[in-house]
Amino acid sequence: MTALNLACVVGARPNFMKMAPLLRALEAYPEVRTTLIHTGQHYDAQLSDIFFEELGMRRPDISLEVGSGKHGAQTARILERFEAVLEEGPPGGGRYDRVVVVGDVNSTLAATLAAAKLGIPVAHVEAGLRSFDRSMPEEINRIVTDSLADMLLVSEPAGMDNLLREGHAEERLYLVGNVMIDTLRRLLPKAQSRDTLERVRLKKGRYGVVTLHRPANVDEPETLARLLEVLVEVARDLPLVFPIHPRTEARLQHFGLLDRLKAAPGMVLLPSQGYLDFLCLTSQARVIITDSGGLQEESTALGIPCLTLRPNTERPITVHEGTSTLVSSDPKRLRQCLRAVLDGTYKQGRCPSLWDGQAAERIAEVLARTAAAESRRAA
Repeated sequence: MTALNLACVVGARPNFMKMAPLLRALEAYPEVRTTLIHTGQHYDAQLSDIFFEELGMRRPDISLEVGSGKHGAQTARILERFEAVLEEGPPGGGRYDRVVVVGDVNSTLAATLAAAKLGIPVAHVEAGLRSFDRSMPEEINRIVTDSLADMLLVSEPAGMDNLLREGHAEERLYLVGNVMIDTLRRLLPKAQSRDTLERVRLKKGRYGVVTLHRPANVDEPETLARLLEVLVEVARDLPLVFPIHPRTEARLQHFGLLDRLKAAPGMVLLPSQGYLDFLCLTSQARVIITDSGGLQEESTALGIPCLTLRPNTERPITVHEGTSTLVSSDPKRLRQCLRAVLDGTYKQGRCPSLWDGQAAERIAEVLARTAAAESRRAA
């Protein structure tokens, strides 16, 4: 059989956790050759480089080094540079047979656009997720990527329903499970063996974890101040560890809120953490308070209450089956849910089926099987 050349694209922090297990799973197929292409959308060492080391992920074969910027400018740079990579072909010669993208960041969109314009098929891992909120850039990225991809690899049943409703052919849809949970399950023992809790003077099950970065929560001073008021209040009863995203730290400083947060009893402020230290913190927490999509999934897999500071979610299974509750940016609702966690009345959830640590193997099998079928048709 002719070798299948895959261009596997990563660019931002969440992409690495999804691509790492897939690259390992593809090693079981000698007929598949992978080229790992890092767009450089996240370039800070804490947000990018450390993840390759901690995930046991090989270094990129090609780095585009696009850096940060406004959505349009960043997407354009990725599109231009990735198009040149595709036209040149994989190292060692030949042509790319398929581009594999993951998630919903600008790198996902730009790589898909470049491939589609050159007639190269695209496989989208984590296809079909919809928040139905087009004010979120990620939602635009998801819709456009799915409209151009011909292989849609879906993490939860709602994603299948969304894609069918949008008119995608059923034979192009594959319910494979959540590949990010593969990474969590593989690295959880290693993460929990670290001394992270001791270093920040926390005890298992006796603290919460906070992450905030979405514009709706951190760009308006009144909204951010009201949320922080609740967090400062609760931290007196339950210590809260807050790894601060660089963007959020800049907003806190600009709005004059950072010093107040630093002085609050029970608030433990940390810089952005590597994957293992962060997983050590989240996996042993009493509660997670976040506006992150990935943490909604991880908390559900871990069975830990998750208060999601968003009015909607593209991952509804984490609410319907899992441990997440949508509290929007409502301080009253946040306070109520935190009290329910503290008094033991918060709802119980369960881990969805196919979130079993084997999603990457299912994806690799689909990619290899499809390539074999295409090769037979070409012959």
